[in-house]
Amino acid sequence: MLFRDGWQAREVRVRSDGAGVGRGGDEAAQAPAPAPALRGAHGLRALLADRERLALLDEAADRIGTSLDLGATCAELASFAVARFAQVATVEILPPEAIPVGPGVGAGPLRTRRTARETAPAFRDRGAPGALGAWVRHRPGCPTARCLEGGHAVLVRPGAGPSGAPSGAPAGEGGSGEGWPCEAGGGDAAMLVVPLRARGQLIGVLSLLRTGHGTRHDRDFGNDVDQHTVQAVADRAARSVDNARRHGMAQDLTMELQRALLADPGTPHANLELASRYLPCGTSAMVGGDWFESIRLSFGRTLLVIGDVMGHGVEAAVDMSAYRTLLRGVAAADLPPHRILRQLDHLTAQNDATRPATCLLGLIEPARRRATFASAGHLPPTLLSPDRPAQLLEVPTGPPLGTGLGDYQAVVHPLDSGQVLLLYTDGLVERRTEDIDASLARLARLGGPRPDASLEDLLDHVLATVAPTAPDDDIAVLAARARGDRDGLVR
Repeated sequence: MLFRDGWQAREVRVRSDGAGVGRGGDEAAQAPAPAPALRGAHGLRALLADRERLALLDEAADRIGTSLDLGATCAELASFAVARFAQVATVEILPPEAIPVGPGVGAGPLRTRRTARETAPAFRDRGAPGALGAWVRHRPGCPTARCLEGGHAVLVRPGAGPSGAPSGAPAGEGGSGEGWPCEAGGGDAAMLVVPLRARGQLIGVLSLLRTGHGTRHDRDFGNDVDQHTVQAVADRAARSVDNARRHGMAQDLTMELQRALLADPGTPHANLELASRYLPCGTSAMVGGDWFESIRLSFGRTLLVIGDVMGHGVEAAVDMSAYRTLLRGVAAADLPPHRILRQLDHLTAQNDATRPATCLLGLIEPARRRATFASAGHLPPTLLSPDRPAQLLEVPTGPPLGTGLGDYQAVVHPLDSGQVLLLYTDGLVERRTEDIDASLARLARLGGPRPDASLEDLLDHVLATVAPTAPDDDIAVLAARARGDRDGLVR
């Protein structure tokens, strides 16, 4: 309403000034002298330009930042800039360790990652050198370096030399722009580099190239209003770029933490062959707390473990590490699987900050040709035999760990030489649009492994056959096979 009222007031005054007639009475006596018609037309043009600028910023807010992917967000900014301002647009982002607290990065070697570039069809050969995703080191004095150091826009007029031309300098100052091997442009092109700022920090730059020959972009960025509009769009887009950058940093941190915590399973006895896989879901959800483990026990026995902490993110990965540490301590007491789960449930229930987790234990005894299982809310193991279809083993299911409700039971299943036990998390089989029984039935249709097939090849086959094309959750799989000697006996 304020804008509309202002528009109406301006419009009335323009008409009044143009007619040369006052309002009469006291208002006419106190009102200033009518402005010339040229002044009123200029005011109307300014108001129309402000309205157009606001509409442009609203459009930028709608089109830039539609996801939390840094590359996609920067590509949206570059595409918008080419459609509105220039023939070539390049977005470069500072590395996290170089992001300053202040308007610029100061002096020193400057390095950016070229994250996005957009070029009008007729100007494909005018893009900045370097592939997308490559690091670019900017030489001192080049336009991007000056923009990064000072934190302000830098304008290079057509024909400016390697030293560049600051905003407002006469066009054509200096020699050829070929003195900037890290930049695009030079010769008859104008270049405008504006900073990307978010939360009071400089996070990167937007570089625009404009030639003005045979296009609607016939200016050289010399108009101050045009520069201010580009900077306003960059400021609006920088918030989305920074959100995507921070989201990516958090994901990378969580992935690195989980890789550090999720080590390969321990070395089993020589009578047991192991193979494992861990696959992140690869979606916007952060990594979770899936884990697997193997613990050597006395008399040739090996305890196999697979678990899944509820939730995602750093907290789930940290809780996963805590469960693994507790499990190793409790298993050292050489308890049966169901009593190990009871101890784990009791210990974790005392800490309200620990998230619940599902867990499946399998005590493998090759010498006795058997495996003993106990489950805390986890999916059942699968037995793969060379001469028959896969078999989902029945295991009594207790509550997840950390609830304090643990009452777990153990069950014994025969295990012959050559049979493969498959332990997995729910990401392998679950689909949002499918009942869990249908998902498990798909796993049960797996054929038995060839006697000469390696466990690595078997896991490749399982993942290609059973796993969703775009899983909604992380996938952890552990395969174990008892080894036999020439007489068919298990060591």
